[in-house]
Amino acid sequence: MVRNNSLHRSLPVAWFLLGVIFVIFSEPATAQTLTGDRLGDGLSISTWNPPTQCPDVAPLIAIEIDPNRYRFTVHYYQQEGLSDPLDIRQWQERTGHDLVFNAGLFRENYAYLGLLYGNGRSLGSKRHSTWLGLFVAEPAEDRSRRARVLDLNFDTFDEQHIPYREVAQSLMLLDRTGKIRVRQTGKRAHQTLVAEQGDGHLLILKTTEVVSLHTLGECLRDAYPSLRQVMAMDGGSSSDVAVSPSLRQATAEMGGSHPWIPLLEGGITSHIGLPAVIGISPRSKQAGAKSVGK
Repeated sequence: MVRNNSLHRSLPVAWFLLGVIFVIFSEPATAQTLTGDRLGDGLSISTWNPPTQCPDVAPLIAIEIDPNRYRFTVHYYQQEGLSDPLDIRQWQERTGHDLVFNAGLFRENYAYLGLLYGNGRSLGSKRHSTWLGLFVAEPAEDRSRRARVLDLNFDTFDEQHIPYREVAQSLMLLDRTGKIRVRQTGKRAHQTLVAEQGDGHLLILKTTEVVSLHTLGECLRDAYPSLRQVMAMDGGSSSDVAVSPSLRQATAEMGGSHPWIPLLEGGITSHIGLPAVIGISPRSKQAGAKSVGK
């Protein structure tokens, strides 16, 4: 009986120690705070250094956007009256947006693969049956969130009554259940991701070195738990982001270190033509961004 009582007394202590160990080793995966340059009220850029459990993932450029303060706009080159796609820097110069990133995947003839809407109008593309990630912004009616990542495995999207004015379809990478939605193919390339956070902010993630989508999905699932779900835009040479020269200049004049600037400039050696892009601009300056052809 004495031995049994000692065992019962020691069990709470053992469980307590196990709990402490769990908290200690779980902390790196639950405390992801981006500290970078605030470029506007609702826009910041950081470099995110993946922890040790992501040995094959190099630092990422992380752009955090508050949709309540920044507006998203989809642009497609034919809708803009252009005969050929522009590269990312030309798109930024033409539209005047603070930030521009590639909108998704397209064919060799520059036809967009998936649903694409701008200013509430279809831009000529059709729903892709297997790519179930959907970036949506600017609700047609009053809604709680002005931009989201939808997963067509769980969420509905009525093409007869379009609920959002800006829409771009692409690959679902990581869903709300923690499932990685791409196969492990071993193919490595630069990637651009759009992630929805638990607080409603969106995160644009841009790789600085080539990586497989599956490996990147595993890293984000294990090391960035505040991300609710993540979709992948076009990768490879199409993976591109441009920040306006005025914002880069203003950041450089702040003083101090801004590691994202050389990483963003050096991630892609050449910029190819992109038929579709998504731009963001402050809601207080909506008129400042040119919406050519709209």
